[in-house]
Amino acid sequence: MNAGKSTSLLQSNHNYKVRNLKTFIFTPKVDAQHHQGKIHSRLGVQQKANVFDESFDFFTFFKDKKNQKIACILVDEAQFLTELQVKELCKVCDRYNIPVMCYGIRTDFKGELFSGSMYLLAYADNLVELKTICEYENCTRKATMVARFVDGKLVTEGEKVFIGGDNYKVYCRKHYRKITGLI
Repeated sequence: MNAGKSTSLLQSNHNYKVRNLKTFIFTPKVDAQHHQGKIHSRLGVQQKANVFDESFDFFTFFKDKKNQKIACILVDEAQFLTELQVKELCKVCDRYNIPVMCYGIRTDFKGELFSGSMYLLAYADNLVELKTICEYENCTRKATMVARFVDGKLVTEGEKVFIGGDNYKVYCRKHYRKITGLI
């Protein structure tokens, strides 16, 4: 949503790599299908990633890698994690002392929490908010809400997930309410 989440993830991964530290980066299948299995930023930076779907088991994946001196696990589009996957990542972090950094958005275009985001908000040791600016006319408030547009027209109903193109705009709560009427 133009806050620089994927760019920040890729920069963090780069910082580990230049120090010869081992990382694992992940992207959800729903997004990987659109980006050929890579995490990409709007700045043009991209990196091949491990792809997970709803049945992927993070704890089992890392169980046999516990002796590999992994410096960090980075997850893009973390809103698509399931409750169980968030708990698995917590378990990996706690048992193997591997930091896990998740990047994603809180809510969908209807203003409803994504499941992954809800459990990350509940279980994360630390939250860092990346900020972007409301896209409404001359507003300079922090954008916290996401609106979906299809063919230039606002959409307030439909499937929770729609990947592809620049179909989303971000707004502060005040202007999101004005535009969508959803809250």
